[in-house]
Amino acid sequence: MKEEKDALRDIAEIRSMMERSSKFLSLSGGTGALAGVYALAGVYIVHQLLGFAPKDILNTGGQTQLSALFIVAALVLALSITTAVYFSLQKATRNGEPFFTPAAKQLLWHMAVPLVSGGIFALIAMDKGWFGLLAPITQIFYGIALFMAGKYTYAEVKSLGLLQILLGLIGLYWIPGALICWAIGFGVLHIIYGIYMHIRHK
Repeated sequence: MKEEKDALRDIAEIRSMMERSSKFLSLSGGTGALAGVYALAGVYIVHQLLGFAPKDILNTGGQTQLSALFIVAALVLALSITTAVYFSLQKATRNGEPFFTPAAKQLLWHMAVPLVSGGIFALIAMDKGWFGLLAPITQIFYGIALFMAGKYTYAEVKSLGLLQILLGLIGLYWIPGALICWAIGFGVLHIIYGIYMHIRHK
């Protein structure tokens, strides 16, 4: 009986080692939750203070408003990336694991392709004056990036990616509600995902 328990424990340890070597498991639930808070704050600023409305698809809104929109988006992105790196480094150090592993490189590569493609798509949309498409475009490509990256980290990331894609498609069809879909995806879902991940993978 003892030998069977030892064998099962050894198998579990081997499986855990293989998973750690093939997947990036330093993602922190706190990162997702804070990214959601940043996103909701950004949506509030963009919509309430700057008056940005996705339904005005051909309305440039003026150079001043466009510049402010860029600044808010850049701040949200910078805060999210900084928080992700900080918390992931903290978690990796706490677990005595390296941060920039081969799995981390694969994760970054598979996220980079759809994110860069989506960024170029968004720039083209801006050049054409289709500002109402910015929210759904960024959400769809972000969802694709998460789905692709899910192979190299927690499986829940794939589910979050699919939900982001779905909300982005809804926003693409329903332009007046695109910012609402973006807020739900980047804000609410990130917060829920972050809390869930923190509890499950604490």
